[in-house]
Amino acid sequence: MNKIWFVIICAFLIVGCNSINKALKSNDYDYKLQVADSLYAKKKYVKAQMFYEDVFPIFKGTPKFEQIYYNWAFCSYNQKDYLNAENMFKGFVETFPNSLKVEECKYLRAYCFYKQSPKAPLDQTPTLRAITFLQSFMMQYPNSSRNKEAASIIEELKAKLELKDFQNAELYYNLGYYRAASTSFTQLAFAYPESAKSEHYKLMVVKSAFEFANNSIEDKQVERYKTVIHECNDFIDRFPESALLDDVQKLKSTSENKIKNIENEQVKTPA
Repeated sequence: MNKIWFVIICAFLIVGCNSINKALKSNDYDYKLQVADSLYAKKKYVKAQMFYEDVFPIFKGTPKFEQIYYNWAFCSYNQKDYLNAENMFKGFVETFPNSLKVEECKYLRAYCFYKQSPKAPLDQTPTLRAITFLQSFMMQYPNSSRNKEAASIIEELKAKLELKDFQNAELYYNLGYYRAASTSFTQLAFAYPESAKSEHYKLMVVKSAFEFANNSIEDKQVERYKTVIHECNDFIDRFPESALLDDVQKLKSTSENKIKNIENEQVKTPA
C-alpha cells in the first residue's frame, strides 16, 4: 500500500512540474499572471515568484502592475528573504508613492531591517537602520496602528545595541585595558542614561579608573588616583541611595590612602 501511495504522489508531482514548466513556456502573459496569482494564493511563493518575475516587464505601466509588484515583494518576504524583500518594498514605495499600500510597505521595509538584525557581537548596521526607519515611520504616521509594535521593536533593538557596547567595554576591562574600559563605560553610561544598569556602568568607570591608576608608574599614580576619587564623588552625587555605594566608598578610601602613602614616601625620599 505504501508503495502505491508513493507512486501516486510521484505521479502528481511530475504532472504538477510539467504543468508549471508548460505555463512558464507559454506566451500568454495573462494566463501566466493567473497562474502566479493562483500559486500566491496557495502560498507557493517560490513558484509564484518565478511567474511574477516573468510577467513583471510585460505589465509594467499597466493598472495590474501595482498588485504584481506588491505580491512579488511579498513572495520574498514570506520566504523570509528579508534582504531582497526590503529592497522590493523600497522599490514599491518609489514606484507607487500615492498607493494606499505605501504605509504598509514603508513599515515592512523597516521591519525587514529588524529581521536582519544580527546577534549583539556582530555588526549592527541593520539594527541602526531598523531604528532609523521605524522612528521615521512613527513620525510620518503618528496615528498608525503599527506604532505600538514599532516602539516595542525599537526598545528591543536599543537593548541589543546597549548589550553590544557593554560587551565591548567589559572585554577591555577583562583584558586589562583599563583606560579604554573606563572610556567605554563612560560612553555607555552617557548613551543609555535611563538604563537599569546605569549604576553598574558608573561603578565600572570607577573600577576601571582605579585599576588604571593601580597599574601605572608611580609618577602618574597620584594624578590618576585623584581621577578615581573624582569619579567616586560623581557616583555618590548621582546615586546617593545606590546599593553599590559601599563598593564606591571603599575604592575612594583606598585611593585616598594610596595618595597619602605615595606622598609620605616622597617626603621621606627627597629628590
